[in-house]
Amino acid sequence: MARLHVKQSVMDALKAIGLNLYERKLWVALLSKGVATAGELADLSNVPRSRCYDVLESLADKGFVIIQPSKPMRYVAIKPKDALENAKKRLQEKAQEMIRRIENLQRSEVVKELERIYKEGIKHVKPEDISGALRGRDTFYDRIGELISKAKKEVTMITTEQGLKELYEKYARALQRASKAGVDIRILAPVNEKNLGIAKELAKFARIRSVAPGHPITRACVVDGEHFLIGLTDDSETKPGEEIAFWARSEHVASDFFAPIFEKLWKEAKEVK
Repeated sequence: MARLHVKQSVMDALKAIGLNLYERKLWVALLSKGVATAGELADLSNVPRSRCYDVLESLADKGFVIIQPSKPMRYVAIKPKDALENAKKRLQEKAQEMIRRIENLQRSEVVKELERIYKEGIKHVKPEDISGALRGRDTFYDRIGELISKAKKEVTMITTEQGLKELYEKYARALQRASKAGVDIRILAPVNEKNLGIAKELAKFARIRSVAPGHPITRACVVDGEHFLIGLTDDSETKPGEEIAFWARSEHVASDFFAPIFEKLWKEAKEVK
């Protein structure tokens, strides 16, 4: 049986939605046949026959394939649009189920025990261990959100034009809650006609100043003079998944290194009201 030839762009698109190499090969092979046995698909896709059964079962679980319990077992292709819709629904169901489990865990006594273990363990952690590199924009913002939620006294931030927009979209409510709890929030960013509206919205519960033109701007955040987070890549030129940031729990870095830089820029910046 002749091998199936598929455009690389098609295989890349299927990879992007989470199908591994064997799943991609077998599903495309099955689409070309409509109905087939594992042996036929193995010959067509060049996937080892010994792996075909578990991979096809995985595809069935994801909603891409129907299994016919015949002898030999046969597999039926689902129309691509319907298969993708099936896969989307099943992912949503799994995500909702996992969210429910996490929420139940958050309300349980298990969290208290985990917090106790953490508090006991953190006492023995060396300063150099309370730091690390973060990869990806989502991870960077997840860490910012966590720090904002724990803030007790102050949050100081420097961010970019794009960073101000993302900060507003992701954490306006969290910052507002922190402000109502008495946390002093100061944000420095390039403010212009494009993001002036966002800056004014943030100014309702935070002190916002537009950084003076000509200053190199990155994204950095300090919470309570202890937690320091800084982006090491340019958010306008780096893909979100490839961004790198550095986090440290260090009063020295937060107060002795970052604070003087921030205060100098703050004095030179123009207030946004």
